[in-house]
Amino acid sequence: MDKKADEIILTSDDGEEVAFHVVEQTRLGGKNYLLVSTAQEDEAEALILKDISADTDEEAIYSIVEDDDELDAVAGVFSELLEDIDLDF
Repeated sequence: MDKKADEIILTSDDGEEVAFHVVEQTRLGGKNYLLVSTAQEDEAEALILKDISADTDEEAIYSIVEDDDELDAVAGVFSELLEDIDLDF
């Protein structure tokens, strides 16, 4: 993660850097997941990222969760952790 614990900077395949606010994190099935948003605002877009790093990687590598079953399972965990926040994926 970047210097700020609540912000993560991701670099796309084309080299573009995008900043995300880390809302919550969890571990499920031996994998680490982050719930991130494009801003700290109420109507910000939310994404779930999965840590796909290998033990030999120096930096964490994240991928957007796109599998519907995996997304539903992880979104359910985040919904329970953040009961007071309305999550829409």
